Amino acid sequence: MHVSDTRTLSPQAQEALRRRVVAAVEGGMSKSEAARTFYVSRTSIDAWLRQYADGGDAALTGKPRGRPRQPRLNKTQTARAIRLIRDKCPDQMKLPFALWTREAVCQLLHRELGITVSVWTAGRYLKSWGFTPQKPVRRAYERDPKAVAHWLKVQYPAIAARARRENALIHWGDEMGLRSDHQTGTSYAPRGKTPAIPGTGQRFGCNMISAITNRGQLSFMVFTQRFTAALFITFLARLLRQKHLKTARGGHRKCFLIIDGHPVHRSAKVRDWVAARADRIELFALPGYSPELNPDECLNNDVKGNAGRQRPENKQELMKQTRSYLRGTQRSPQVVRNFFREEHVRYAAAEGMFNVSCSR
Repeated sequence: MHVSDTRTLSPQAQEALRRRVVAAVEGGMSKSEAARTFYVSRTSIDAWLRQYADGGDAALTGKPRGRPRQPRLNKTQTARAIRLIRDKCPDQMKLPFALWTREAVCQLLHRELGITVSVWTAGRYLKSWGFTPQKPVRRAYERDPKAVAHWLKVQYPAIAARARRENALIHWGDEMGLRSDHQTGTSYAPRGKTPAIPGTGQRFGCNMISAITNRGQLSFMVFTQRFTAALFITFLARLLRQKHLKTARGGHRKCFLIIDGHPVHRSAKVRDWVAARADRIELFALPGYSPELNPDECLNNDVKGNAGRQRPENKQELMKQTRSYLRGTQRSPQVVRNFFREEHVRYAAAEGMFNVSCSR
């Protein structure tokens, strides 16, 4: 029977054909004659003869078709893999990766569980386990996990309890620099044609300091000079004059301001100024190298991503755009309150905002 393509034969028929061809050549038939007789190529005959010479008759046995069957993880193995990926970084597992990629998961499963899988199978596993590719939060090596846990479980709850007893209002403060060459957003353009945005070749910038509350109040100051103790004190004095700190009877609510450990915040001038107004304001420091715990960082990111969508031509225009955007946010308390919905700062949200406990 003439067959133009032996790949259309069943696995059993292909195996029988290989054996017949090898037997014929071993019996004295030339390769050219075998190729004409059995309608196969000389290349195939050479390959089969090499297999037969290396492994004997068993080497001509057919191999399973299709994709190789991947081993399946049992419940215990699955739970262990999930726990390792969730609680560890690849470098902690002595793997040559900075992030959990499919390749990293393949190596983890092979080393820890003795199971070899393809990157595609690793991807399917990750999807079924509820893992998605995400941009990780950058954390400094100096960050102290114990200090963060103490802040979330002990220090901040104590501050919040004091604020309730003393009718104080908790503020979260931070400073940030803005630059004219900071690129935000994307622009539609023909495929393969990167858009060019016209702008001045000069570089300039400004700074801002702000404070927000979980009730939606926002106070800010935009400036160009270097951030110093005198400038910080000016901002604190303005903050204490804000309407939301005044009571109906003409008094003032105390301001609890939570900030990071910037040297200016800890300077002697600032300490003396605050001490002289201990009945009006008190400062609290976040754990070191933990900006993700500060809700005011969410405002910073929002300003960077939106305030400069119109490219400024000079420093004054950059400051004007920044002030305009901040005033718009100031008039929208719900926008400020929504910053506290971010996962890492939910612990600082107003009571009842999520109808669940937000403390960790």
